[in-house]
Amino acid sequence: MISREKYGEAHDPKHTTSSVKHCGGSVMVWACMAASGTGTVFIDDVTQDRSSPMNSEVFREILSAQIPVNAAKLIGRRTLPYDIKIVIAGNHELTFDQEFMADLIKQDFYYFPSASKLKPENYENVQSLLTNCIYLQDSEVTVRGFRIYGSPWRLPPGQGLLDPASLPPDQLWAGWVAAWSFLDWVPKKMQRVGCMELLNTVQRRVQPKLHVFGHIHEGYGMMSDGTTTFVNASTCTVNFLPMNPPIVFDLPNPRTT
Repeated sequence: MISREKYGEAHDPKHTTSSVKHCGGSVMVWACMAASGTGTVFIDDVTQDRSSPMNSEVFREILSAQIPVNAAKLIGRRTLPYDIKIVIAGNHELTFDQEFMADLIKQDFYYFPSASKLKPENYENVQSLLTNCIYLQDSEVTVRGFRIYGSPWRLPPGQGLLDPASLPPDQLWAGWVAAWSFLDWVPKKMQRVGCMELLNTVQRRVQPKLHVFGHIHEGYGMMSDGTTTFVNASTCTVNFLPMNPPIVFDLPNPRTT
């Protein structure tokens, strides 16, 4: 597929060519792409009779061989030249949740029909692929005096995020989901979709200087309640185009005791 839109324009089908022919044949291309650049491009020859060796087994072999290399490259120091990078999983990183995957591969799940073919060894060490960053999952790290806690979950209503032992009172808090009423408005649904339990925890107990999250593309931006600055850092727009620029903020160095 070739797209001829100008940078920043919304997608229009008239700008798209479904295939490219050369010498009477065609090719199948797999590529790993991210906002930071393009990774490996894998080309599979397709014969004139349109037969191809590509099938689900071959495709999984391509993923197994290419994703580790590209994950390190696209999150690496060359494409993201920062001393420290912190990563939290989102709703697309299903393989980071070992219990969920163990249940998923046991059933014929409608939305993930290929999951039943996965083996535990395909995903049990998925965190080890992130070699150039710090991955947080219900854990924290202190970076240059800043205490940062990261969690990817949205808990069901009523579960006690207000339990004093459940979350630390950190300076910076990074997660997947928004707190209710802060950058969580979805116009199409005409409702807020943030987490009320998370809002209670942020405002009534933890009170971090910064709460960074994403997921709700319509809410991109920043706002404050006077104590905590809320940052919806979604890269993609509501149309899933990676057009939102990174949000940069400055914080004073923590005081040393």
